[in-house]
Amino acid sequence: MEAARIIIVIVAAVTAIGGLCADWLIPLGARQHLKNPAWPPHAKFHNAQAILMGFGQGALAIAVLFLAPLSLPAILIAAAITSLYWDAIMIAPFLPGTAWVDPEFAAETPRPLGLYPQQFIGYVLLGLLIAAAALALMVR
Repeated sequence: MEAARIIIVIVAAVTAIGGLCADWLIPLGARQHLKNPAWPPHAKFHNAQAILMGFGQGALAIAVLFLAPLSLPAILIAAAITSLYWDAIMIAPFLPGTAWVDPEFAAETPRPLGLYPQQFIGYVLLGLLIAAAALALMVR
C-alpha cells in the first residue's frame, strides 16, 4: 500500500505544480500560454483556472493520502482525484475549436514519441495512477 501511496503522491505533486511551471514559469510553455500576448484575457483566465484546479486536485489527493488512514479506498479516491486533471486534458481536444498547440507554435513544440508534451505527460501519469491502483488492489 505504501508504494501505491508514494506513486500517487508523486503524480499529485506534478499535477499540483505542473501547470504553473509549464504554462507560466518555463519560457517555452509560458510564451504559448499566460505570457502569450495573442491570447485574449478570457483565454488566460481559463488557463489560470486550469492551473489552480490542478493545484487543488493535487493538494487534495495528497491530503487524502496523509490525513486519513492508509487504506484501499483512500488510495483509489486519491488516484481518482488526481486523474481528473489528466482525464480532462486527454478529452479536451475533442471539443470544437480546441487544439493541443496553437498553429504558430506547432513547429517548435517538441513531440516526444510523436505526441504533444501534455499528451505524453498525461499518458505517463495516468499510467502511473493505474499502476498504483492495481498495486493497491493486489496487496489489499
